[in-house]
Amino acid sequence: MAQILDPLPPEQSGNILCCYVNATSKIQVARISNIPNWYFERVVFPGQRLVFEAPYEAQMEIHTGMMASAILSDKIPCDRLAINEPSSNEFDTDSIGIDPISKNPIVQSINTKTGDTTKSLTVAGLASID
Repeated sequence: MAQILDPLPPEQSGNILCCYVNATSKIQVARISNIPNWYFERVVFPGQRLVFEAPYEAQMEIHTGMMASAILSDKIPCDRLAINEPSSNEFDTDSIGIDPISKNPIVQSINTKTGDTTKSLTVAGLASID
């Protein structure tokens, strides 16, 4: 994932994809300051998700906005914010699974009519587990 404004220093290796969610009702500033030659600071609005790439040893500081000030409210190691990147076979639509309960295909084909032609539309089914 490219950092458009602040690319990682070229000497950094072992980068991880991370995600932070502002679950508060206040504006926050997410900052990584422990990586030399790299500036990373983003405003994260309430409910917003911030996805970024960082070195494994990076530590994110969360500053919560108050009236005309901000306080350091948390420090989170970026390895705890790591998310798994999907592998190419997770998006393979050729392999259609079977729902073990109803024995129906999980992905079903639906015919839609547009004009004088009929096109096939594939829709994924959802199942709930109690």
